[in-house]
Amino acid sequence: MMLEIDIESDEEWNSSTDWLLPVRRAAEAAVAESAFPQLASGPRPIQLSVRLTGDEEVRALNAEWRGKDKPTNVLSFPLAEPADLESAAGEAPELMLGDIVLARGVCAREAAEKDISVERHATHLLVHGTLHLLGYDHQDDEEAADMERREVRALARLGIADPYEGAR
Repeated sequence: MMLEIDIESDEEWNSSTDWLLPVRRAAEAAVAESAFPQLASGPRPIQLSVRLTGDEEVRALNAEWRGKDKPTNVLSFPLAEPADLESAAGEAPELMLGDIVLARGVCAREAAEKDISVERHATHLLVHGTLHLLGYDHQDDEEAADMERREVRALARLGIADPYEGAR
């Protein structure tokens, strides 16, 4: 898969983790489990941007774009239209999937609650965010179930257990 990744991180995410590989693996797994697996084998380069930041920046973005004045774990800002995703296997310019933004504090708190590493939980959120960029949502029960199945399969590709098991 010709995947170009741009990662920006602020001081809250400074760690020994090199995020390029987890982002790449999460995006590739999400694409493979989407309705657009041709993206993985096509000649068209795909671009994805990831911003690793703090809760306050995510709170401000969430308030501006979703009308919710609180931090959330992940935000996705899709750029590709459904027609772009369906025709992505053909010769065409680079496909800009969009942007994913992760909040360090929320991610760390959720990871601690689940008794897993921040890296593992962030990988889950990156899969979730990438599926949003690919047009998946969880606004109604049917969409949510479809997205969750794809997410669980993508995580299994990465050796990560079903994060929803026991919560159903």
